[in-house]
Amino acid sequence: MTSKGAGTAFSRKNYRLSTEPEKSKVTGIVNSRLLNDYLHCVFTSADGNQPAAAYRKHLTFQNLQEHLDQLLAEKSGSEDSRDQVAEGRLGPSTVVLDHTSGFEGLLLVDDDLLGVIGHSNFGSIRATTCVYKGKWIYEVLISSQGLMQIGWCTLNCKFNQEEGVGDTPDSYAYDGNRVRKWNVTTTNYGKSWAAGDIVSCLIDLDEGTIAFCLNGMSLGTAFDNITRGAGMAYFPAISLSFKESVAFNFGSRPLRYPVEGYCPLQDPPAADLVKAHKLLGYLKNVIHIGIDVTEGKLVEKDTSMWQLQGEPTVLITLAHIFNYFSPLLCKVYLVEDVLMTFLLSILERGGAVEAHPLIQQLLDLMWLLMEEYEVHECLKQLLMSLLRAYRFSPIIPDLGLQIHYLRLTIAVLKHEKSRKYLLSNVLFDVLRSVVFFYIKSPLRVEEAGLQELIPTTWWPNRFTKEGKENKEVKEESAEERLRRRAYERGCQRLKKRIEVVEGLQVQILKLLLNNKDRGGGEASRYIFLNKFRKFLQENASNRGNLTVLCPPEYMVCFLHRLIAALRFFWDGHKAKSPATVSSEEAYVPPQLFYNGKVDYFDLQRLGGLLSHLKKTLKDDLAAKANVLIDPAELQAVTMDDLDEDEESATSAAQSQRPSAALAIGGALARPGWLSSPTLGRANRFLSTAAVSLMNPRRPLGALEKIKVRTLSVEQRTEEDIEGSHGNEGLLLGKPPEEPDQPITENSLLEVLDGIIMMYNLSVHQQLGKMVGVSDDVNEYAMALKDTEEKISRCPKRRRDIHEELLKSQKVFSEKLNHLSRRLAWINVTIYSKEKMQDIYWLLRVCIRTIEHGDRTGSLFAFMPEFYLSVAMNSYSALKNYFSPVNSMEELPGYEETLMRLAAILAKHFADSRIVGTDIRDSLMQALASYVCYPHSLRAVERIPEEQRISMMKNLLAPYEQRPWAQTNWILVRLWRGCGFGYRYTRLPHLLKTKPEDASLPSLQKPCPSTLLQRHMADLLSSDRDLAPSFLNSVLNQLNWAFSEFIGMIQEIQQAAERLERNFVDSRQLKVCATCFDLSVSLLRVLEMTVTLAPEIFLDWNRPSSELLLRRLAQLLNQVLNRVTAERNLFDRVVNLRLPGLESVDHYPILVAVTGILVRLLVDTDAQGVERATAVLLADPCFQLRSIQYLLGHTEPSALAAAAPATEKRHFSLHTYTDYISTEELVKVDKMLNHLSEESKQAAATTLPTSEEDLCPICYAHPISAIFRPCSHKSCKACINQHLMNNKDCFFCKATITGVDDFTKPASS
Repeated sequence: MTSKGAGTAFSRKNYRLSTEPEKSKVTGIVNSRLLNDYLHCVFTSADGNQPAAAYRKHLTFQNLQEHLDQLLAEKSGSEDSRDQVAEGRLGPSTVVLDHTSGFEGLLLVDDDLLGVIGHSNFGSIRATTCVYKGKWIYEVLISSQGLMQIGWCTLNCKFNQEEGVGDTPDSYAYDGNRVRKWNVTTTNYGKSWAAGDIVSCLIDLDEGTIAFCLNGMSLGTAFDNITRGAGMAYFPAISLSFKESVAFNFGSRPLRYPVEGYCPLQDPPAADLVKAHKLLGYLKNVIHIGIDVTEGKLVEKDTSMWQLQGEPTVLITLAHIFNYFSPLLCKVYLVEDVLMTFLLSILERGGAVEAHPLIQQLLDLMWLLMEEYEVHECLKQLLMSLLRAYRFSPIIPDLGLQIHYLRLTIAVLKHEKSRKYLLSNVLFDVLRSVVFFYIKSPLRVEEAGLQELIPTTWWPNRFTKEGKENKEVKEESAEERLRRRAYERGCQRLKKRIEVVEGLQVQILKLLLNNKDRGGGEASRYIFLNKFRKFLQENASNRGNLTVLCPPEYMVCFLHRLIAALRFFWDGHKAKSPATVSSEEAYVPPQLFYNGKVDYFDLQRLGGLLSHLKKTLKDDLAAKANVLIDPAELQAVTMDDLDEDEESATSAAQSQRPSAALAIGGALARPGWLSSPTLGRANRFLSTAAVSLMNPRRPLGALEKIKVRTLSVEQRTEEDIEGSHGNEGLLLGKPPEEPDQPITENSLLEVLDGIIMMYNLSVHQQLGKMVGVSDDVNEYAMALKDTEEKISRCPKRRRDIHEELLKSQKVFSEKLNHLSRRLAWINVTIYSKEKMQDIYWLLRVCIRTIEHGDRTGSLFAFMPEFYLSVAMNSYSALKNYFSPVNSMEELPGYEETLMRLAAILAKHFADSRIVGTDIRDSLMQALASYVCYPHSLRAVERIPEEQRISMMKNLLAPYEQRPWAQTNWILVRLWRGCGFGYRYTRLPHLLKTKPEDASLPSLQKPCPSTLLQRHMADLLSSDRDLAPSFLNSVLNQLNWAFSEFIGMIQEIQQAAERLERNFVDSRQLKVCATCFDLSVSLLRVLEMTVTLAPEIFLDWNRPSSELLLRRLAQLLNQVLNRVTAERNLFDRVVNLRLPGLESVDHYPILVAVTGILVRLLVDTDAQGVERATAVLLADPCFQLRSIQYLLGHTEPSALAAAAPATEKRHFSLHTYTDYISTEELVKVDKMLNHLSEESKQAAATTLPTSEEDLCPICYAHPISAIFRPCSHKSCKACINQHLMNNKDCFFCKATITGVDDFTKPASS
């Protein structure tokens, strides 16, 4: 076979042997005596004894093959003993999971029939082989730590969706999720398991016992006296719940934790193993022994520096060895047991990976002397074994095992030809190579050695009982300071060890992103890019398909390593080309989003669907970016056509280009992420209902039905990406707004784009999830503090209570010790300062990308939505998730970044180019959260004035036809702290209850913005159309919200009064509370408007002022009457104190109404007070009693009636002196006195009105307007309000052309 490898260009068969000494000097082939000595030294016999030179056979290359055959045929003593077939086993010699019978529920089984994922409530499956005597073992690799029962069962065991292994007689199981053992009944047993652990299941049928081990540590005997005898044989079996996954090792690979005396269910390939070890010995001899031709003798060589220097003698010898060795190296057991162990032993000598060129030489040899398919299979199995070993190695203090396997992975990937083969065919297609970038978190702290690494534990104690940080806490004691410092030193030690692993992981990515290795085809980076894009596609398009999704905890680690590698190459390119942009200023240029060079799958764009944008913006694309859309792509396609097209295109592609179709199909039929740790795709659906469904499901499966695109990822070349000779590659179609400065290599831009997509897919969600451990620490710390206080207060005579409290204290302390060490690990791997800087860098990249995109005008609509999402989410993560460990304020350029993000939110929350309702809502929510915190609110105030005014104008748009609640909330936050009695963080009546999360935006201290209030006042005063339309919409919404609230509390009250036991739906209570909160916030916005621009209501030269004032008075009176009536509905529901209605109380709503009334009746000029008073008293609903209620004045009749009952506290603003200032209370007294006087005078001067003089619409006011042309009459308030929505007369439906004042003639 001719070699296709690097290194020496000899073929196996072209060597000619010569014994002539003069030739040896030329060609390097040695004379026969030296050759004979050499071959005898290399090929020693099995016992290692060399016969004396006189008695041994003369060896040449002609008789070497025969000699090798004899050597390999020799049997050693240990081999003879192994050859005896173990008794006590029934079934096929290759043990796999039995996917044809003996299972229950729907399961996904991998192609190798060793991995399984639960796909139903509680599915069960067993193996194909059973045992009836002897001692047996098998291993289970735990891929997810959920609910599973693993063990043994007999053929008679019948399982269902509720009962699995261990729930029936003659089945026995261990469950590390609940830490129990099961055999019909259940008891505590063992330890909890975690993803990445290995469970060994042992059965001793001679003694009748079953035991389990976790990562090689025995958990003790679980069951004894198990049923044995005729017909009793035990199968390995498992039951697992939905989404849980494991992989079995029955012996097809070397057991990770063999137990002496126990045999694996599947026999190891003993004969092949002996052969392989012998051949490996010969290979080591070749490396170890050198030939000194000039001296004519053999010499020992330094093996680490061995090189294949084209010596024909050595090469022919190696060719003979590989002739036998190559077929063996395709078998998984031998690759793991022989080859991987040998390669690891080379690296064990320490030093950098570069210091061991021997591995590179061996890989050269393999490519030279093995058939291509053999090398491919061998490399595939080697990487699989490495990945499995890395993933399922226990965490030890120095992370030595993980480092060991990563170093070998780097050594293999350093070999160019091997790297490219693995990248093209294995790393993303067969393996889940992202596992290499993950550092698992230890669940059992003591086994990971964290107690030795962090001997002293510490946790923050700065929390009050309400869970808020207590700023006034005394300084930490000297002892606490020492503990904290010792803990921090321990964390630093841990960090240094983890950084070693992270550094190795980044090295792997640097190898994969190498773009200089163009020898023999495309550079590694371009192969990686295409695979990486497909990886993203699978995770973006298969959100619900667990078998394909990459778990979020892997994504987090992958993201950070990828950022490190990307910035290394980016800054490397900057060093070579100083004109380019540095990684600190990185961004993704806008043309990537519309030129079609990067596939965004079916991800939503800001302007909607891509097909729609191509149609509507094709002229802009041609004019601005010089991009022409192919007319064929613009044809309108219905969804049905799309489906047909996909199927026909897929079948056509498969018939025309089988290799491309296979590549696409292979990528989508990826291995199950959660099941077998390395390979096999989850495509066997096992269902008890109909196994025959397996066949028709294949072509219809969601995994394999894909859209074939015009420029598939596979077809892109380096030139398509980087561009050359006037071709701009990925940057085709540069808009005129983009600067001419080159950014970096185009391929790095695509990697950056992929990183941002990864953050959006699952990284953000995972960052939020891991904060839970920190929350647990705070909860336990509060509980411990509380317990210690109780111990100090416990009376000495109550020994029993004292003992119980001490037990609780011990439990809390142990839990805190465990959690604080676990938290140290999480803080180093997920929330460290370096990780925070990565997320901050991503935030800044997104901000710059959005700013560049925004400048392109209409083309901004092409940007994928996830850029805006990541900008908002990464800021949220930095603020909320990293804050306990690192402060965001310390980041460089923090203030400027905050301001730029504020500008983006302020501009785009009402941007007409953004059409997606979800992303618009997210922008609105982000802005609402932004104005709650002083730091970010100041950032909003720092954006250019023009943008601030534009933002306020958008916030004051009418509330109809848009989600107005968030807008209203933003305005309320800008006002909170300025309103009447509106300086509270939590409502007064809720202070004694347990607080919610103190970091919530709604629980922040008031931080009003006078600057933005001033803009609002200017806009409302100057724009005569804006104010009426805005205020009418606010009044309409208030009317709706308060009416809904009253309707709902009526239903709740009726339900509560029924005699039979009943429950009010919690959702109804939540909606009811929301309507109340909306009413309060709308009242606060009205208070804000009345305070900032009172002329809108009181300057009656404005066309709609009087009408707005009348509507306001009407609504205020309705609210007051409903809330203040004695023994009314509102009172009764508040007194029920139902869970979910906590926020409903008198204070928030009455204080808001009082604020508006005080502003209108006290804090304005005399003319304004007169107008406001007249309108308020003229409203038929006005009751002075409601105003008196505010200050606790009740009617005499009510007092008399209430006297016999227990003294009931009445509401009064005077009781809330912590919330309402004396000055404010004086104003309320003044208002009450003023209204009392005015209402007496009004009552004295009001003449009785006959019914026919009253307005026929409201019957509240006298007739004061006559309509043209039909002469019908009503009061002014009714007709003005009617004309805002409708121009037809109330009575005759004629179109009203004008309205005149009407006064009744005196004569009548």
